Amino acid sequence: QVQLVESGGGLVQAGGSLRLSCAASGIIFSINAMGWYRQAPGKQRELVAVITSGGSTNYADSVKGRFTISRDNAKNTVYLQMNSPKPEDTAVYYCNAIVVGGLVPTNLEVWGQGTLVTVSS
Repeated sequence: QVQLVESGGGLVQAGGSLRLSCAASGIIFSINAMGWYRQAPGKQRELVAVITSGGSTNYADSVKGRFTISRDNAKNTVYLQMNSPKPEDTAVYYCNAIVVGGLVPTNLEVWGQGTLVTVSS
């Protein structure tokens, strides 16, 4: 069993900053990748940022230069530092991980429940 728990969401003013955290727990042997997705009202869920086990990162064009994804392997935690957020960044942010876990090591894709980020103008 593997779970992801997000934290750090809330209300922030445009131009401020916010940091989201996502901690993976359970029977985990390795984490291949962790990332953040978001879904804004009336829109499809989209990839925000991802970081692989090798440290490679990818960002949506809309957040490049403003958001930074990072990880703490010892804590099985991924972070999303949101600098200069804009009202259009308002969305439910979901943590995602691809892990090897379980009593019998198995490739698993796991999602968090989501955390709401609201950016006020």
